[in-house]
Amino acid sequence: MLLAFTVATALTLAGCGPEVERGEGAPDADVHRLEIWAHAGREEERRTLEAQIDRFRAERSEVRIDLTWIPEGSYNGQVQAAALAGRLPDLLEFDGPYLYSYAWQGHLRPLDDLLPEEIHADLLPSILAQGRYRDHLYGLGTFDSGLGLWANRARLEAANARIPGGPDDAWDAEEFSDLLERLAQDDPDGQVLDLKLNYTGEWFSYAFAPLLQSAGGDLVDREPEGVASGTLDGPESVAAMTAVQSWIRQGRVDPNLDDAAFARGRVPLAWGGHWNYPGYRAALGEDLLLLPLPRMDETMVTGQGSWQWGVTRRARDPELAMDFLAFLLRPEEVLAMSEANGGVPATRAAVARSEAYGAEGPLHLFARQLEEGYARPRPRTPAYPVISDAFDRAFQDIRHGTDPAAALSAAARRIDRELRENHHYPEITGERGERGERGDTHKATRDQHQNRAVGQIGVDAKEAPVGGQPLGEGLPPFGRREGSPPTSDGHAG
Repeated sequence: MLLAFTVATALTLAGCGPEVERGEGAPDADVHRLEIWAHAGREEERRTLEAQIDRFRAERSEVRIDLTWIPEGSYNGQVQAAALAGRLPDLLEFDGPYLYSYAWQGHLRPLDDLLPEEIHADLLPSILAQGRYRDHLYGLGTFDSGLGLWANRARLEAANARIPGGPDDAWDAEEFSDLLERLAQDDPDGQVLDLKLNYTGEWFSYAFAPLLQSAGGDLVDREPEGVASGTLDGPESVAAMTAVQSWIRQGRVDPNLDDAAFARGRVPLAWGGHWNYPGYRAALGEDLLLLPLPRMDETMVTGQGSWQWGVTRRARDPELAMDFLAFLLRPEEVLAMSEANGGVPATRAAVARSEAYGAEGPLHLFARQLEEGYARPRPRTPAYPVISDAFDRAFQDIRHGTDPAAALSAAARRIDRELRENHHYPEITGERGERGERGDTHKATRDQHQNRAVGQIGVDAKEAPVGGQPLGEGLPPFGRREGSPPTSDGHAG
């Protein structure tokens, strides 16, 4: 039995035909049944997905859809418990980095042969990058996230600051540091930057790994047998985190304990994402600017990623599952979800029609960054939860004064240990599909990985920004204070 369902809320959108448990003599008519699990995010998102299902069924009346809402805080644990019990649904929504564990464990079916070419061609590059694992596409999102630097136009103009025109014109590290000093000269306490230090968990990897990558470093070497040592604690990554530490040490960063440093005018610059826009727009009006993050070397890098859909290997009718995903990826449906959660529309057609993200929209920079290749996906490995947690701990140490090289080296050693103990998560040999099948030479490792995740059932969810970022197995969503709306993912994600 799937004990995790005691905390889930089931919504059945009834069509014709009897309720039939999988594997118990289902009749032929069961081929028209589609079982879907989705995260119980914001009310607006839930209402939107329910309406989308209604519209899909208006076109496909022969299809019965069973939708189950799963609480975010225990989502991954419930999925792992269902996998152990052989009770995964046909279509599964999951936060971005969960994909790599689920695909490695054999729970997801590749989508390469199912996805229509015209949809593939319309998807933003970031959506395809997040959904790919070991040369196969396993996940599709209908929205993505945006990360940038919010600015107060009046304060920048008063400081005679240059206003970047786009991601190819971002401030470099020296220019950004000089700007902080100029802004501080006319600020009562000298604190002119909000880094969202009040957030917790995945925020720090999502928001600050791009600085490492812009400098030429990264969280881990992304080659198949790559490790963190020499990359996470390499000179480029150390230089990036030394710069962040200097901003904090010099007193230029507001701790943002009330989550209102930027909205209340205490600082003119704020790290943040698309979820901040409604509140910031209400507070600053026409003075609100959206700018790219500063670059540490030649190229600016930004974050990406949020919730995705995948077809499980237990899907009765993978083609029907893809038909539903194709419906969700129609421009009008992508826009409906984007308007519900504020995320970046996942397709070029939807972006072009979006008032917020289109060419003249106030959030166009977010879409441009994702389209033009400035975004980097999180490391595509089942080890990502450990990678993210290790970097989070290193960031906190660096924030409080630890030498960046020492903190990053400690994090790198922890990540390397995780990779070594799991043999770098080798690809399963032999036939793929159900756990423990013939030819699976790493079943014990996968079972241990999965059993660890099941123990997370019942973890309390913390709220996070709308459309926030992928969390990874065992990671909390963005913590937040008053002022940011609840998460759609995390959620990124």
